[in-house]
Amino acid sequence: MNFKLKTAAIAVLAASLVASFAYASSDKDPTAQGKKHVATKKKETCDACDQVKALRQELQTQIDSLKTDLAEKDAQLKKAQQAAADAQAAADKAQAAASSQSQAVTDNSAAVTTLQNTVTDMKSANASAVASLSDDAAAIKKSISSPSTLHYKSITLTPGGFVAAETVYRTKATGGDIPTAFSAIPYEHADAYTLSEFFGSARQSRITLQADGKLPWGTLRGYYEGDFLGTGISSNNNQSNSYVLRQRILYAQAETNSHWTFAGGQLWSLATEQKKGITSAPGDVATPQTIDPNYVTGFVWTRQYGFRVVKNFSKGAVGVSIENPQLVYTASLAGNTPYAVIGSAGANGGNYNAAISGCSPSTSIVNYTDQVTLNSGGYYVHVPVPVYKTVNGCANIANLSFNQAPDVVLKAALDPGFGHFEIFAIAGFAHQTIYPGETTDRNLYGGLTDVLATQKATIAAGTATTVLAAPALTTAGFHTNSIILGGVGGSLRIPLAQNKLSIGAKGLYGPGMGRYGNSTLADITSDATGAFAPVHNLSGLLTVEVNPNPRLSLYLNYGGDYAGRTDFATPTATTLGAPSSCWIVSATGNPGANPALDGCMTAATMLANGSPLAVQNSAYGASWKSPSPAAVGYGSRLLNNSSCLVSTNPGYNGGASTGYAPGGSCGAQTRSVQEVTGGYWYDIYKGDRGRLRQGIQYGYAVREGWSGASGIGAKGIDNMVWTTFRYYLP
Repeated sequence: MNFKLKTAAIAVLAASLVASFAYASSDKDPTAQGKKHVATKKKETCDACDQVKALRQELQTQIDSLKTDLAEKDAQLKKAQQAAADAQAAADKAQAAASSQSQAVTDNSAAVTTLQNTVTDMKSANASAVASLSDDAAAIKKSISSPSTLHYKSITLTPGGFVAAETVYRTKATGGDIPTAFSAIPYEHADAYTLSEFFGSARQSRITLQADGKLPWGTLRGYYEGDFLGTGISSNNNQSNSYVLRQRILYAQAETNSHWTFAGGQLWSLATEQKKGITSAPGDVATPQTIDPNYVTGFVWTRQYGFRVVKNFSKGAVGVSIENPQLVYTASLAGNTPYAVIGSAGANGGNYNAAISGCSPSTSIVNYTDQVTLNSGGYYVHVPVPVYKTVNGCANIANLSFNQAPDVVLKAALDPGFGHFEIFAIAGFAHQTIYPGETTDRNLYGGLTDVLATQKATIAAGTATTVLAAPALTTAGFHTNSIILGGVGGSLRIPLAQNKLSIGAKGLYGPGMGRYGNSTLADITSDATGAFAPVHNLSGLLTVEVNPNPRLSLYLNYGGDYAGRTDFATPTATTLGAPSSCWIVSATGNPGANPALDGCMTAATMLANGSPLAVQNSAYGASWKSPSPAAVGYGSRLLNNSSCLVSTNPGYNGGASTGYAPGGSCGAQTRSVQEVTGGYWYDIYKGDRGRLRQGIQYGYAVREGWSGASGIGAKGIDNMVWTTFRYYLP
């Protein structure tokens, strides 16, 4: 507005100046006409001059006034401009202040939002801290009132275990308590096969204790687990049932933060299946869910000394262990089998059991002597007098093999995310000392004289018939023999239906792997020279487990253990039979002069009837039977199974009765044991006050023996039911 006013004033002033200049120019016009006019009308012009002058003065006054006004207005304009500039500056400053204030408001708004978020977070953190503090307080209170772990110095102790009340019923007696001795299931028609058995027991009750110590580089751990399924010398069911506390699991372990594990002690064998990776913890071993503490046939396992090194990865593990060896030796040694040293009972000065379970004397006729006696008719007769020898055969409670080296087990496990898979290999080593001159027959008959040969040689020198004579004992040719045993195996376990169902399979095959199978069948036997011979073993198990809800678990297992036939019985196998005797009666009256004409009357006939023959007309002699095939090895085709599967005329079989037909035998060695078993576990309660479980298991087991002479085999079937009621520490 001030700028427009100033412009208008300048325009008015310019117009006034132009008009004044125009008047001035007209008065001073130099033309003659103008001058003449001024001269003639001088008087009139003076009046005009006055008017013009007055007008000019007035105009000047106006101009001056206008200038004054213009100056004032210019001053006002400048003042207005300054004011405007000041106002603009103030406005700019105000704008800047407003912008600053707006930014400050924005910053304040952000700060307020941040503060609100911080306050919210603080409230949440505070609530969480309060809850955590409350939980910590509750945990501390709980740990004080009912601790799940105990603290001793810088280690943590975790007790555990359970108390069990269990029963077992079997339709065929085994005398085995809660565990089933699968390889001792009686064959048909044995005494035990005619009776059932029931046992109630708390011996599977278990106690455990784990100690953990944390270090910057890893964890140190010790673990102990024991139950009462051991057998002391005097343990029985008569009154106090004082069964010993046995060493079940006991090991020390160091585990690094990089998942290297070093463990040693008594552990589950590295060959036993795990649930994930490879660990030493018993809870990570994939044992069948049976009540029977001997699990199920086909399950591959041992619990023994071992030292292992394991490396676990995110999806797998590898490990190697050395483990305590032991040979399960079963052999038929009928005939002239050399004597071999493979082990013995424990030494009295050591810590192994040196006791024997019993001795059974065996008395045999090893020869006959000739005694001349005057009979009731007044005749001198030859009377055969038997020569007896008694040998005590004692069974040790435990035979310990003299082991050459530890078993070596290699294992790799894979956990790809859809199951657990394992492969493993086992190597074993065995040695023995063989004494070829110390044979079965030589120990019984060695050094005795063949009376018949002596008599015939005396009667007619040079005409005696050649007969077998028992050679004398000798240690010549003794030597040490060594063999390597080994097998390969694997397992898999796959969860299905959101872990409510799982299927599994496992197995092991190889020579000398019998003791790693659940039935502990023979893993070595002996050949005709007394040397070790491995038995080829196979073990396999299929499992199905169902968990329809957190409390209920169902399971079904089918498995079997097999020991191959290792037979060394051939028609050329040599054995000396029990000696026979006969009277030599000569038609010529000169026994031995012409052996082709000599007759023979057995000693039994002579003893029963009494011969009236004169001394000079007869001679007496005894000799061993000719060589015949004999059962040697494992599952020999020459074993006497004459009473196996015989349903007629069973009965008392003398001494320690077997129940088989009198005069018969059933010595069939186990070919296979198979079992189908299933059951359930139900958690009545599971919480911080412990765990109360109940379960029932049914098992159907079949034991079959190798066929012997005449192709006769053996078979036994047992139906079994277990019940359990357990309380576990939380």
